[in-house]
Formats: sequence, C-alpha cells, structure tokens
Amino acid sequence: MSRLAKRFEKLKNKGRAALIPYITAGDPHPEITVRLMHKIVQAGADAIELGVPFSDPMADGAVIQAAHERALKHKVNLPRVIEMVQEFRQSDTETPVVLMGYQNPIEVIGPQAFASLAAKAGVDGVLTVDLPPEEGSETLSAFEQAGLDPIFLISPTTREARIEKIARVSRGFIYYVSLKGVTGADTLDTDTIAEKLAAIRRHTNLPVGVGFGIRDAETAGKVAAVADAVVVGSAIIRLIEAKQNDQDALLNAVGELIAQMRAAVEAASDKY
Repeated sequence: MSRLAKRFEKLKNKGRAALIPYITAGDPHPEITVRLMHKIVQAGADAIELGVPFSDPMADGAVIQAAHERALKHKVNLPRVIEMVQEFRQSDTETPVVLMGYQNPIEVIGPQAFASLAAKAGVDGVLTVDLPPEEGSETLSAFEQAGLDPIFLISPTTREARIEKIARVSRGFIYYVSLKGVTGADTLDTDTIAEKLAAIRRHTNLPVGVGFGIRDAETAGKVAAVADAVVVGSAIIRLIEAKQNDQDALLNAVGELIAQMRAAVEAASDKY
C-alpha cells in the first residue's frame, strides 16, 4: 500500500479530511524548501504537494506563476526538485509527497528515467496538469512500474463520461478543481462542490481532494466538511512572497496559517 493510500485510510478511520498544502520548490530560495516542507508537516499537513517550476504554468494564476518565476531565477529544475524530496526523506519517511507540474520537464528526462528517479527519492504521486489520460500511456506505464500514483484533475465542466475515464486511470486521489479558471480565485460554493463530488464518487472509491480558491481557515473548514482532502496553494504562496526576505518570519507565518487550517479541518470532521 502506498504512503498516500495509508495516509488516507488512517484519516478516514479518524473521520477527517486531509490537509495538503502546496508550495513551489525553490521559492523564494532553494535552500529554504526542505525546511519549509518540514515546517508545514509540523504545523499539521497530512501530505505535501510540491510544485515543479516551469516557464509556462498554464493552470496557475498570477500568484503561483510569480512563484515559478522566482524559483526559475535560481535555476531550480525537475532533477533539483527530486533532490529536495530525497533530502526531505532523510528525516521524514512517512509524509506523502506529490509532485505537481507539467509534462515538458518529464519528457526532457524521459518518463521511465523520471519515474525511477522520483520513486527512489521518495516521491509518492505525480499530478501532471497537461497530461490527458488519452495521451499518457507511456508516462502512466512508467509510473505504474515505479509505484508512483498518477493524479488527475477534474473540473466543474468535466462531463460524466470523462469522469469515468479519469477515474479508471487515477491512483492515490482525484483532485477536483472547485472553480472555473486558474489557481488563486476566491469564490467557493460548497453546495455545488458537494454535488460534483457526489458525481465523481459514483465512479471511484478513491479519495477526492478539492483545491483552487481555498484562501483561509474558514474556507478550508467548509471544504473539509464535504471533501476527503483540502488542497491549499495560493494563500501560502502569498505569505511566502510577502516574507521572502526573512526566512524565519516566512517559516513562522506559513506554519501559523497551516495550523489554523488544520484546526478548521479537524473541526469539520463529522462528515463520515
């Protein structure tokens, strides 16, 4: 059983959703990334979504695009991100780590080589934003051989037939994009989210996480009442940008936000 599966099973038995913070590897400086990963785990994260810097992050809004740009200035690429995970694993062998990125850097290394390197470093899952299931046979085969969970996005406009197709190839969890548009939007309708999650769950027993638009502890709690995981990114990246010149202040601010969100997620734990 994968680390992701174990973590979700444990949380389901406890009756609460997972809290999965997103950070961009190398933002604002490469040397802080592993420290930040440990900090968010200490503050209450159940898993980590680690963004791979890319020059054209099409699914991301201005906040996370800027994070990619800051990381790229330090020449942080996919091999460096894998090294960061390996360093993180030296003292944390339990927290699941999911890489979130785009297909181009994987193609540069080659799907087989990437999957092998990532798995050996301790990566558990990979969310490749621009990889449709229909075009992913080589990459998905490489992931399967290496034991990596392929994670796919489902949006508010995804039709039921496509939900079924995505569910068949997904592992780990399914990521529901709660809003039309890019990351960092700020309007959530939890009733609509609940209806869509019900439609997704008709086709899978996998946990369903919700991201895009979760901006504070209050919205995290609301989503945790209906979802199996709460994924938060832009709210964290805004803090990182604001505190980028003071690493201790950055770590403390992010840790405080994660702790607030963890408390809100736990308060919403009566959904099962």
